[in-house]
Amino acid sequence: MILLDITTFMGRLHPMVVHLPIGFLLLAVVFELMSYSNRFKYLKTAVSITLLFGFITATAACVLGYLLSLSGDYEYVQLNRHKLTGIAVAILSGLLFLLTTKKISSRLPIPEKILSVVFVGLFFLMTYTGHQGGNLTHGSDYLSMNVLQGGERKKPVSVEEALLFEDVVQPLLIKRCGQCHASGKLKGQLSVQSLAALLKGGKSRAAVVGGNLQGSELYQRITMDPSNEKFMPADGKTPFTKQEVALIKWWIEKGNAAAGVKMAGLKDAEAIKPNVAALLGLGDAGEVAESNGPQVNPDIPKTVDQGQLDSLRSKGMQVRIMSHNPVMLDVTLPAGATQPLSNMKSNLKAVAKNIVWLNLSHNNCTDASLDFLPLMTNLEKLRLEKNPLTDGIVNQLSGLQHLEALNLNETGVTAAGLEKLKSMSSLKRVYNWNGGGK
Repeated sequence: MILLDITTFMGRLHPMVVHLPIGFLLLAVVFELMSYSNRFKYLKTAVSITLLFGFITATAACVLGYLLSLSGDYEYVQLNRHKLTGIAVAILSGLLFLLTTKKISSRLPIPEKILSVVFVGLFFLMTYTGHQGGNLTHGSDYLSMNVLQGGERKKPVSVEEALLFEDVVQPLLIKRCGQCHASGKLKGQLSVQSLAALLKGGKSRAAVVGGNLQGSELYQRITMDPSNEKFMPADGKTPFTKQEVALIKWWIEKGNAAAGVKMAGLKDAEAIKPNVAALLGLGDAGEVAESNGPQVNPDIPKTVDQGQLDSLRSKGMQVRIMSHNPVMLDVTLPAGATQPLSNMKSNLKAVAKNIVWLNLSHNNCTDASLDFLPLMTNLEKLRLEKNPLTDGIVNQLSGLQHLEALNLNETGVTAAGLEKLKSMSSLKRVYNWNGGGK
C-alpha cells in the first residue's frame, strides 16, 4: 500500500515536471535558428547544453508520466499516442545533444541546414505531444475545430426557457467532475460529457437512473460523507454545494434524468426554480426565490469577517469557502495541530454561524474544549473522531437543528449517549466504530 501511494504521488508530479523540457527544448530550437544571424551567432554555443537539460528533464517527465498512467484513468489510444511521442521527444533531444557536441560532430559531421531541419521537426513533435497531453487532461475536444465553430451555448433569458439538463445539470457536472471524467481522462471509466455517457456509467454501474436515486451512482457518491474514500469529487476538489446537490437530485428523481426538457414543461418544478435562477445568474432569481421560499438555510449569514478567516488560517486552520451567497465555510483543524484549539476559539465563535462543515478529528479535544459547538447552529457535518470525548458532548450537540452527519469513531461516547442523539430529527448518519458505544 505504501508503494502504491508513493507511485501515485510521484506520477502526479508529471504535469509540473513536463513543463521543464518544453522550456529547455523550445529555447534550444530558438537558439539554433537565431544563430544563423551574425548578430546572434554566439547563441550557437548554448544549444548543446540547453539540449542536455531538455533531454534530462524530458526523460524524467517520461518516467513520471508512466507512473501516472498506471492509475488506469486514461483513454488507451490517446494515452498511447502521448506516451510514444513523449518518448520520441526525449530520444530525439538526446540524439541532437550528441550530434551538437564537439566530439561527435567532428567524427560524424552533419550539414548545418539538415541539423536545423531536425530541430524544427523536434519543435513540431513536441507540439503534437503537448496537444495529446492536453487531450488527456481536458478532453479531445478541448482544442479542436469544433470549439472554434461551435461557440458557447447561449444563456437562457429566463428560468422557464432554460433546459434543465443542457443549461443547468450538464455544465454543473462538467465544472465539478469534468477534470477527471472527460473523453481523455476517464476515471472509473466514466464520462460526464453527455447524457448517453452518464446513462452508460462506468466501472460500478449507471451514473444516473431516471427516477431512481438509490440506483444512481453519481448521486450516491456526491452525498457520501466527505471522509469516505468513495466521496466525489475526490482529491480535495471543490464539492457540490447543497443547492447543486438538490438540483441533481430533482433532475434524477423528478425530471427522470432526461434531456431536452424546458423548465416551463416540467411539473412541480417550483421548488427548484430559485436554485436554477441563482445558478444561471438570471435577473429574476430574487423574485423566484422570494415567491417560492428559500432553498438554503436562511440563518446562514451572507457575509463573513475576512479578518477572522485570515486569523484562523494563520493559526493552522484550513478554511474553505463552499458558497459565497450565503457564506458557507468548511473548516478543518489538521490532526495533531501545533497550536491548541483554545487559541482559535474566539475566531471560531466569530464565524460560528457560517460554519457548515467542521473537522476537529484527532486533536485531543475534550467535552470542555468544545464548549463553542452550540454556537454553530447551522452546522451540517461534524467530525470528532479519535478524541477523548464522553457522553457529555451529546448535550452540546442537541441544539444543532441542521446537523446531518456526525463522526464519533474511536471516542468514549457510549450507547446511552447515542440513544440521546435519536431525538435529533435532522441527524441522518452517525459513525461510532470502536467507540464507547460499540
